[in-house]
Amino acid sequence: MAKVNYFLSEEQQMIVDLTRQIAEEKIIPVRAELDKTEEFPWDIMKDMAQADLFGLYIPDEYGGLDGGCFENCLAVEQLAYGCVAVTTTFAASALGGYPILLFGSEDQRKQYLPDIAAGKKLVAFGLTESNAGSDAAGIQTSAVEDGDYWVLNGTKQWITSGGEAEIYTIIAMTDKHKGPRGASAFIVEKGDPGFSFGKKERKMGLRASSTRELLLNDCRIPKERLLGRRGLGFIIALKTLDLARPGIGAIAVGLAQAALDQAVRYAKERIQFDQPIISFQAIQHMLADMATEIEASRALVYSVARTIDSGEKDIAKLSAMAKLYATDAAMKVTTDAVQILGGYGYMQDYPVEKMMRDAKILQIYEGTNQIQRNVIGQALNKEYAKK
Repeated sequence: MAKVNYFLSEEQQMIVDLTRQIAEEKIIPVRAELDKTEEFPWDIMKDMAQADLFGLYIPDEYGGLDGGCFENCLAVEQLAYGCVAVTTTFAASALGGYPILLFGSEDQRKQYLPDIAAGKKLVAFGLTESNAGSDAAGIQTSAVEDGDYWVLNGTKQWITSGGEAEIYTIIAMTDKHKGPRGASAFIVEKGDPGFSFGKKERKMGLRASSTRELLLNDCRIPKERLLGRRGLGFIIALKTLDLARPGIGAIAVGLAQAALDQAVRYAKERIQFDQPIISFQAIQHMLADMATEIEASRALVYSVARTIDSGEKDIAKLSAMAKLYATDAAMKVTTDAVQILGGYGYMQDYPVEKMMRDAKILQIYEGTNQIQRNVIGQALNKEYAKK
């Protein structure tokens, strides 16, 4: 990795060093086997819990480390250097936890955040449905008041850590006639009556990460599990995704850096025509483009994360840019890494094959990159309308 001074504090550098150590010692030795067996990485999650990483973004009053978006990005970048599937499992808990942190009552925060910060309980975020992915307003899952309870019915699809997490933040419609303003957010716990899970999905990449349906069949939860207030669900989802998307960009940076390192090492060792292929200008230009795209992605992600932590509220456009640019770059870098390794790159014996498969999902989950372009374009339209 290029030694660029990003002016990290001593504590931030410790986060980088710790997470890189976990990636190298705990993740990389087992990532190929986890990809093959599709086993959920519980042992690594426990290692991360012991290192207090689950509390990075949670205030110290709830048992966290009081970090921000930037600290979280530093961590997931290094973890993703080891494996995107493992890192997604870790990062998804923050995605599910943000709604409680941002919109939960004080009682809800005290009840849930300490266990989340300690890594005792994973959290999952339940937004996507078969007909409501990019179009979050198309949610069909419903929630109806019944005395001191809410009764939820519907199916959530492709939920990261589904079936493994203990806590779920679910977006459901409380008034379908109001469109997006009719959505509300709820906390559902594993074991609640009427709450179950579908089969574990088989995926092109991200195989160690569990992806399942959430099945809500007359699921009854106490009335106090409503997050924020009724009708706030769509805003909760948007604010959560805005805060989480730079983290996806950081995962992309870590993955791309790992792919570049593999490609450079191979290019220095692979001899053709009596010289290492890195001496050929065609290969040098590919590597140069890869390195430049990674550094540009890293600078953008870090800048956006620091802007968010500064207190800037209007972050949707910047957050979308960080996710869009870095994940498109990661897809290109991993594809080029496979190309540089040639036939070896296509074989499962070499890690770039897995890296390329894992890169694809980064352009899709937490809002496709086409949707990110919509967000950016719409923001520009509003900005220039004021001028």
